[in-house]
Amino acid sequence: MSEIHPNIALLERFDPENLAGCADLFAEDVVFHLFNPLLPDLQGDYVGASGIQSFFEKLAALAGEAFEVNPVSVTAVGDELVVVHRVQRMVLKGRQIESDVVVVWRMVDGRIAEVWDIPSVHAARTSPA
Repeated sequence: MSEIHPNIALLERFDPENLAGCADLFAEDVVFHLFNPLLPDLQGDYVGASGIQSFFEKLAALAGEAFEVNPVSVTAVGDELVVVHRVQRMVLKGRQIESDVVVVWRMVDGRIAEVWDIPSVHAARTSPA
């Protein structure tokens, strides 16, 4: 039986619904980068744990209960990066959107230092909600 990579173990503690409870996971100057033409109101860089909290609050206000994330794979890359492939679903403006997303997490000194959220927007699947 193989041991779980320490950076994957760190990510397993991440709970977007309780960011205050996992604030110790983040470097003080952590940056969350989001570029998503389907979500222009959310695009940008979110700095610090409070910035990340702000992102998830905006996302919840936009998508509400209709936001769902299903992990597909998690891969540690060396001692600094973790790549997560997930499928996310949400309802926006009466349309259900499903897309593949890759999230790259960079860890420094046992903390999350930077995050890139990279959606597959051109291959997103949409249908009426």
